[in-house]
Amino acid sequence: MNALQLKKGATSHSAYNLRPSFSEVEERHTLAVLVENEPGVLARVIGLFSGRGYNIESLTVAEVDHTGHLSRITIVTKGTPQVIEQIKAQLGRIVVVHDVHDLTVEGASVERELAMFKVIGDGDKRVEALRLADIFRANVVDSTLNSFIFEITGAPEKIDAFADLMRPLGLAEVARTGVAALSRGD
Repeated sequence: MNALQLKKGATSHSAYNLRPSFSEVEERHTLAVLVENEPGVLARVIGLFSGRGYNIESLTVAEVDHTGHLSRITIVTKGTPQVIEQIKAQLGRIVVVHDVHDLTVEGASVERELAMFKVIGDGDKRVEALRLADIFRANVVDSTLNSFIFEITGAPEKIDAFADLMRPLGLAEVARTGVAALSRGD
């Protein structure tokens, strides 16, 4: 390969090039992190992300073992495969972290989210909102003469689709819990 080819960005395909080839395409990953349930743990995990410029798309945390004082943090993030590997390695080095699982690469998993939507409208828009809620299996948890609050659970894509359809009907407010996920099978 000559200097002109190197300037134009050509790459060498040598047998001695042992560097791993990682894609530059960002992928969405769901990470399940088992941690000790004590003050400051969540702040340390969040600090790892913010300190390195990684974004968190969704974050849920709750105690899952009262006797063992363990909590599970479910994090949805995006990054190149190399960045995701760095995140997992850095999470694993935090002392209070017991386990890190990348549910996206470990096999099939189930993701669910809970959301509430406040829709303000009357007449035909009100009827259409109720019809769509029925199709999406959303429950009416509050109703006034000019508004509804719908509760819906499902995959994040389902929640997004419901929100898109409610916007023109008077969507006023949204609250989402973030993703909860578990591996399928044994």
